[in-house]
Amino acid sequence: MSRVLVVAAHPDDEVLGCGGTIARHVDAGDQVQVLIVAEGSTSRQQERDRAQVRDELSALAQAAQTAGSILGAAGVELLDLPDNRLDSLDRLALIKRIEECVERHQPKCVYVHHAGDVNVDHRRLHEAVVTACRPTPGHVVKRLLSFEVASSTEWQPPGSAPAFQPNWFVDISDQWERKREALMAYSSEMRDWPHARSLEAIEHIARWRGAQVGVAAAEAFCLLRQLV
Repeated sequence: MSRVLVVAAHPDDEVLGCGGTIARHVDAGDQVQVLIVAEGSTSRQQERDRAQVRDELSALAQAAQTAGSILGAAGVELLDLPDNRLDSLDRLALIKRIEECVERHQPKCVYVHHAGDVNVDHRRLHEAVVTACRPTPGHVVKRLLSFEVASSTEWQPPGSAPAFQPNWFVDISDQWERKREALMAYSSEMRDWPHARSLEAIEHIARWRGAQVGVAAAEAFCLLRQLV
């Protein structure tokens, strides 16, 4: 058994980016922990007011737990950091929250957002995770990967940020249906076709990533570091 940590900015990012891979890790006997750092709702307000959207936040938290259960995650932890405002937080404070989670779960493998996403929370979280998992002597994390999230990764204009150029593919042919079911748990976050965050679009991505490597469905990642 290997320990795996998925660090996502918002509820649903973990499934969009690596839901099939989570299920595949579980199928292989690995223990997967999911950490979701931002609440995923208050960015729609002019000023953050958690009380005003309490029911929505509760529903999102329940959806995250349901999705995690479908995929087989050992645990899903949700923090309450401000949605789409991670750039307003002290950078070191965010890093320390990630470091604490890494210390507690001791993962050998960590997944996080791509550095070039259009969503500011994704970019800030990427930076925090890379710093928290820096390869100091004896550090537990041996593999670090970044995932793509539909309606963020592909929306960044060319040349304005690092492009997502995957060099690591995971065959999720046997796990696609569970990923789809987990996405359906996030019904409030999914959109109708042809939105990039529709079920149809997510399946198209999985089939295309699969076709790139000769399998029925896949998820793609950028390998940031691997120690063997």
